[in-house]
Amino acid sequence: MKTNVIFSVAFMIGMLLVAQGLFAQASNKNQRQLHINAKGEVLDDGGTKLGYISKEDMVFDKEGKKLGFIKGGKVYDAEGNSLGKAKKSGQYYNNDGVLILKTKQLGVKCEILDPEGHKLGTVHKNYKLHACAAHCFFKEKAMNKEEDK
Repeated sequence: MKTNVIFSVAFMIGMLLVAQGLFAQASNKNQRQLHINAKGEVLDDGGTKLGYISKEDMVFDKEGKKLGFIKGGKVYDAEGNSLGKAKKSGQYYNNDGVLILKTKQLGVKCEILDPEGHKLGTVHKNYKLHACAAHCFFKEKAMNKEEDK
């Protein structure tokens, strides 16, 4: 339960992307945004590769460390603990059924938005189901900050 709270908070505080969408509210310019391209690569605003999504729906960081995976629409952390559900429409819900993120399609890309409509990043339309992968990266970042304290 504590992991889900940390995961949700880290996502909302830490997530993601660059250009402001046509109708989305302005994102926090100080927050790093994530982008998932057509190859499944997870990139930051500067184009630095942070990780990738495998054909088996597993999310890895740039060192190849498994951060999480999707199986049957369910989202799990690297240890197999359930984190929530990813819908094909690009919506991601935690285990309590609370909407954590959604996507808005704009051509071949989709904006990743928090529930309030703040832009967190972009994802290629073929990876809408994987928008929740961004969550894995921010959860990992939050956990690393906690370990550094």
